[in-house]
Amino acid sequence: MATLSCGARLGVDWWASATDEPFTHRMGSQMIRMRRRSFVSGLAGAVAIGPLASEAQQPALPIISFLSSRSPGADASLIGSFKRGLATAGYSDGGNVIIDYRWANGDYTLLHSLAVDLVRKPVSVLVATGGTPAAQAAKAATSTVPIVFTTADDPVKVGLVASLQRPGGNLTGITASFVETASKRLELLQDLLPKASRIGLLVNPLNPATIREAAGIQEAAQKTGQQVHILNASDAREIGETYAGLKRNDIDAVIVAPDPYFFLQAPHLVGLEHEHSSPTLYFRREFVVAGGLLSYGSDFAEHFRIVGVYAGRILRGAKPAGMPVQQPTTFELVLNLRTARALGLDIPSTFLVRADAIIE
Repeated sequence: MATLSCGARLGVDWWASATDEPFTHRMGSQMIRMRRRSFVSGLAGAVAIGPLASEAQQPALPIISFLSSRSPGADASLIGSFKRGLATAGYSDGGNVIIDYRWANGDYTLLHSLAVDLVRKPVSVLVATGGTPAAQAAKAATSTVPIVFTTADDPVKVGLVASLQRPGGNLTGITASFVETASKRLELLQDLLPKASRIGLLVNPLNPATIREAAGIQEAAQKTGQQVHILNASDAREIGETYAGLKRNDIDAVIVAPDPYFFLQAPHLVGLEHEHSSPTLYFRREFVVAGGLLSYGSDFAEHFRIVGVYAGRILRGAKPAGMPVQQPTTFELVLNLRTARALGLDIPSTFLVRADAIIE
């Protein structure tokens, strides 16, 4: 712009001097026309060269598109973990990479359009978090942009990758293995509440992963002699109605199936647990910190750190096809003793020993 401004000013000055002192000689007139043509040509050259020089000085930063089934508030701490993982490869948001976020806020029907919108840009990596629906939406949106996902389901069974060790396409990531540990949650609830024979399993029918978990828990219940009743709810109203009907249906305790929308409803769910005195087992420790009774699951913060590491490696040139899908190596059992007392529960000492964390 400095070259253009200067050139424009010089052009005005030159034209003013030419008109102030008009040439009457024919040769002089030809000289004036020649100089004007030369100026216009030089100005056009400056306009053409200017942007190229600017682009050479400021190369475009790579873009990471971030798609989440949840909300900015729910993912705030996890975003920090993601950025820490990204930093291990030397990348920082706003420094040498740009992160473009999209949030479905629990509405899974928005995921496909959000994913399509993200990949319309020159994206280097697409991160899909918040369970199987987000990963599936990302895969449907592009077969070329590298994708790093988090999911609660088996990514092979749901068709995201060919195998865990050799994904083989443009997707890789980490699975929380919630579906595979469904029977473990039922076992823990039985150990904590041995007299609880009728268990309610709260599932979101809009999430295929929770439906598969229901099948796993029902199969496990056949071996323990417990009865599992599927409780479908996909919005706050249905969740409230479900808890209101627990006593009527003689449900002794509830297991909340892993689902991004349910995490958005954490305060609501914990409040209903206390209101209806219904012992509940959750899939993330944040529920227990908020006042829920019990949780069992893997470390979400570590999941997001790994996703950041993988995104950074891809920016450095790695290909998802050869990057194994990660699986959690540890699971955490968290108990809120204050809530146990409020619900009138007598916690066995053997169970207290097994807990990884106890909130008092």
